[in-house]
Amino acid sequence: MTKKQRSVLSYFHWAFALTAIGLALGAFVGWQSTGTMGGAATTLFICAVLGVLEISLSFDNAIVNARKLQDMTPVWQQRFLTWGIIIAVFGMRILFPLAIVAIATKVSPLAALNIAIFEPDTYAHIMEGAHVSISAFGGTFLMMVGLTYFFDEEKDVHWISALERRMVRTSVRGIEVAIVLIVVLIFTSILHGEEATTFLYSAVYGLVTFLAVEVLGELLDQRQATMSAAARGGFGAFLYLEVLDASFSFDGVIGAFALTKNLFVIAIGLGIGALYVRSLTIMLVEKGTLSEYRYLEHGAFYAILVLALIMYLQTTMEVPEVITGLAGASLIIVSLAASIKYNRRHGADELEAGS
Repeated sequence: MTKKQRSVLSYFHWAFALTAIGLALGAFVGWQSTGTMGGAATTLFICAVLGVLEISLSFDNAIVNARKLQDMTPVWQQRFLTWGIIIAVFGMRILFPLAIVAIATKVSPLAALNIAIFEPDTYAHIMEGAHVSISAFGGTFLMMVGLTYFFDEEKDVHWISALERRMVRTSVRGIEVAIVLIVVLIFTSILHGEEATTFLYSAVYGLVTFLAVEVLGELLDQRQATMSAAARGGFGAFLYLEVLDASFSFDGVIGAFALTKNLFVIAIGLGIGALYVRSLTIMLVEKGTLSEYRYLEHGAFYAILVLALIMYLQTTMEVPEVITGLAGASLIIVSLAASIKYNRRHGADELEAGS
């Protein structure tokens, strides 16, 4: 094993350790619920599959997180990587689904927890019934994230030049909002009755949330900056990343019900995946991978746009999670290959220029 390989693996030591604990806990849950070794093994396997599902769906999330973290102060970086992972695992994988059940059934959070534990089929049915509003909200937020990146007038590195240069040239205030609203109206016209109304309202809430987070984050960071020049990239960026992670997690939480209806198994499996996303984020920041591979970031934001469209499509048809994961992973792999090709070509040019 080379030194470089060891340094890469070192970022995942905690993830490996907690994976072992998580899988053991998953097997225990399976044993408790079935009383058989077969049930324990099956639950352990489901936890592992859910972890892989979360990683495949959130790889682009790690790249976007790394991009934002580069502009944050070390203090807020550490806060996001500690408190952020706690919010991601417990907040979005346990509390958020319970909140949906509590709101949908108009019961207390404790009663929602009882439904999740003792009536898993009812719990899963309620969560799946909320897929239109969840997909519309999350898809809209992610689409705004992707479009804002490509319509940025200060963006000077382009992967698909013909498209991206045109987007930068045609960038005017509010063009991202206009595009999102047009797409929302198209999907609203496809849906019917109550689903169409739910989709429209949820999409608008997603749009308002994105704009509110942007404005609030800017105000908070400006206030911190007036107190200390070193405070830039503080709570505002932290808030943005938390909402972004929530939008990414919607798809995984809903898709997990295809494998199990057990709240705790879902939380363990998706939590394992979230740990690897965190480790990957740290590695990307500390090793400067985004600057080394110039198109990797582009691939991640294209993947975000694809995920947003898939979330919209899921309101009209069933889209297998494997397609969602492969679509994002493929774009990132292609962008990585393009980055390597660029580095080789320009590295050779520099050698020729120096000879």
